[in-house]
Amino acid sequence: MTNNEVTFAHNASIYGYDNRDVLAAVAAQRLVTLIMESQNDVQNLNKPFHLLLTGGTDSIRMFQMLASNPLLPAINWNLVHIWWADERFVAYDSEDRNARKAREMFLNLLTSNKALAESHIHEMPADERNAEEIAAASDAENDAILDAAAHDYEEEIVSILGKEPVFDLAILGMGPDAHMASLFPGLPQVNNRDRIVVGVNHSPKLPPMRLTLTVPVLAHSHCTWFLTAGAEKGAALMNSLSGANNPEYPASFANGTDEISWLTTAETLQAAIE
Repeated sequence: MTNNEVTFAHNASIYGYDNRDVLAAVAAQRLVTLIMESQNDVQNLNKPFHLLLTGGTDSIRMFQMLASNPLLPAINWNLVHIWWADERFVAYDSEDRNARKAREMFLNLLTSNKALAESHIHEMPADERNAEEIAAASDAENDAILDAAAHDYEEEIVSILGKEPVFDLAILGMGPDAHMASLFPGLPQVNNRDRIVVGVNHSPKLPPMRLTLTVPVLAHSHCTWFLTAGAEKGAALMNSLSGANNPEYPASFANGTDEISWLTTAETLQAAIE
């Protein structure tokens, strides 16, 4: 199955590819092409491009494909800002951090040759406590630390993008429970409309402490792409696309003012219709 397009909630476009590797390669090429087109549009000359990333297997595969893309040198990476839609609240050097994987697979390549300024990589705060302090902390203390970290990242976003931030492109993933970023069904964060960034304690998916952008931000990027592969995500895909803005399926809130696309695989689509 290749490039079969249908329309569902939020006028989303759905593309089914043969396997995860093809999906990742297509996403990488689309990303490079979109940034190049934006930078070569005479109306956008010297305009920053704000890219929002998340973690997950499919994003990691895309980073691997990006590292070998021959068009990378054609992009002015110093006009690109890298942000995260969510992050595991762990130590900076933890293998669990989304930002660490992005750096190892792709971003370090750009910073090492001075193509991308380190100041344009906007990581979410990390947990700077030692193991003993973390183990001894109460729920209330963890909530306060997460809230302070969320405020810090929110202030960084607002300082550059304003109080109603709009990213040029958000590349997201979705879990089998239809969570996006770290907005999980059944948790209150999915209903928060007052904040840009919130903390998540007791996440149903480890690690338990996280930071995440909220629905108002994730629903208003210019372009939003979901990378969603695997038969285990078929039901979540169908439920998220069947109706918009359903808190039982957080991914159903995602949207884009110019584009909302789901890049998925044949097995995912097959599972969705079964």
